Amino acid sequence: MATRSVIPFGPQHPVLPEPIHLDLVVQDERVVEAIPQIGFIHRGLEKLVEKRDFNQFVYVAERTCGICSVGHGWGYVSATEKLLGLEMPRRVEYLRTILEELSRIHSHLLWLGLLADAFGFEALFNHCWRLRETILDIFQRTCGGRIILSIMIVGGMAHDIEDTELKAICDQLESLKCDYQQIVNTMMGDSSVKDRLCGVGVISFEDAHELSMVGPFAKGSGVEHDMRTTGYGAYGDLEHFEPIISNECDCYARCKVRCEEVYQAIDIIEELVAKMPQDGIGGKPKAKVVPEGQSHVLIEQPRGEAFYYVRGNGTKYLDRFRLRTPTSQNLGGLVKALQGVDLADVPMIILTIDPCISCTER
Repeated sequence: MATRSVIPFGPQHPVLPEPIHLDLVVQDERVVEAIPQIGFIHRGLEKLVEKRDFNQFVYVAERTCGICSVGHGWGYVSATEKLLGLEMPRRVEYLRTILEELSRIHSHLLWLGLLADAFGFEALFNHCWRLRETILDIFQRTCGGRIILSIMIVGGMAHDIEDTELKAICDQLESLKCDYQQIVNTMMGDSSVKDRLCGVGVISFEDAHELSMVGPFAKGSGVEHDMRTTGYGAYGDLEHFEPIISNECDCYARCKVRCEEVYQAIDIIEELVAKMPQDGIGGKPKAKVVPEGQSHVLIEQPRGEAFYYVRGNGTKYLDRFRLRTPTSQNLGGLVKALQGVDLADVPMIILTIDPCISCTER
């Protein structure tokens, strides 16, 4: 008779870049249950809101995660501006949206490179990260930093990005698109990739909806949930926007969604640059304290919906800051996806889900 045993998986693994730990209950070579354990890199960032004033905390919020730093900064300043009753110039919203879409490209290129490396395609990994350098160079040239940008402030932007620079960015993205298409065609058309991903880690539309999954993880199961459709930032000014979804519900579908989102992000950036308003970039607010009250915003990070909550108490320090990340939403789906799979498929399934433990364990 088959016996059950528990195999510890992570937080260090040769395939996975994230410090995720799972206790895998296996029967022979089949995973019966996956029990996640979190807390390895808890840093207490939310507690720092009591020791840094609402202007200083922007830099703490950005450092929640390097890959998602643009979105974390945007989410925090938007929630704080809402609490202060500030209305942003349209140029600010356009610039923030462009930076967030560049961050989406950066995140998906990094992920695609790690996926290629997991398959053993070292040359493909190098090509993906070569293209990623294009985005990091744009960040450095326009914001001063490659990972932590520190360009968003409560009340607007720390400095402007010239229109000529924005047009140059569009030219670079058009050049990048050709190389990226070759990489995607090579990766997603490879028979060994399809053998490892198609029909593996299946989550039905009903399960994805019931487990409140978000981001490409949910879109790969046909769930049309994307906060950009609410029109926050400059997304409401786009002529046409629809979430990219796939109905195959497996690992290959999730990869396909991420690959297509890069093309979509480039199109969004080009459209917004062509429509760029000229009404200024705002500045630090005159208010020295945050009024009593609370506010929240929802934005679409590269990995899905993120929730930002702030509460003021009449001083320059916020009383509370709370962040719910896409990965914390997707942990239930991760556990579901691993049930009944072969033990050898576990690393590949987790890579296609693309968890960000740094964001989750703050």
